[in-house]
Amino acid sequence: VHRVLAAMEQAGKLNGGVITQNIDLLHERAGSRKIMEIHGSPFFHHCMSCGKRYTFDEIIPKVRRDTVPHCDECGGVLKPEITFFGESLPQKALSDAVKSASRADLLLVLGSTLLVQPAASLPMYTLRNGGRVVIINNMSTPIDMYAELLLYDLQEVFEVLAESFLP
Repeated sequence: VHRVLAAMEQAGKLNGGVITQNIDLLHERAGSRKIMEIHGSPFFHHCMSCGKRYTFDEIIPKVRRDTVPHCDECGGVLKPEITFFGESLPQKALSDAVKSASRADLLLVLGSTLLVQPAASLPMYTLRNGGRVVIINNMSTPIDMYAELLLYDLQEVFEVLAESFLP
């Protein structure tokens, strides 16, 4: 799925980018370039004491050495720039996601029950602005009635799309 989405973006068929709640970096690894990670990303970590930033690659050896990684500068605890329970979402990513959803002619909802806010409201921005929504999920969602198309098997759909977009 991630590789097909990246190929669709490279082919100019996914102009608004990918909006994701995932924090697994799979979209980046697959080659997607315009990604709005509304729950943050582990790509960067920062020291909770002095604010020094580290990349994911810089953190890997620290995590392997320590149970909790610490800052080289001050010894403070390093935290991934992902949203933990009770924390606010990254405002830029959320704002970009709302803008992208609002401008979308077609929004694909993939593998989401649309129960977790604020991500669950993004398809409504598309619908309110005249766009269409396609939902591909194996369970119902609160907006199924508004979807242009409902499909249930993500793997099956993307195997068909892969024939058109992957070499």
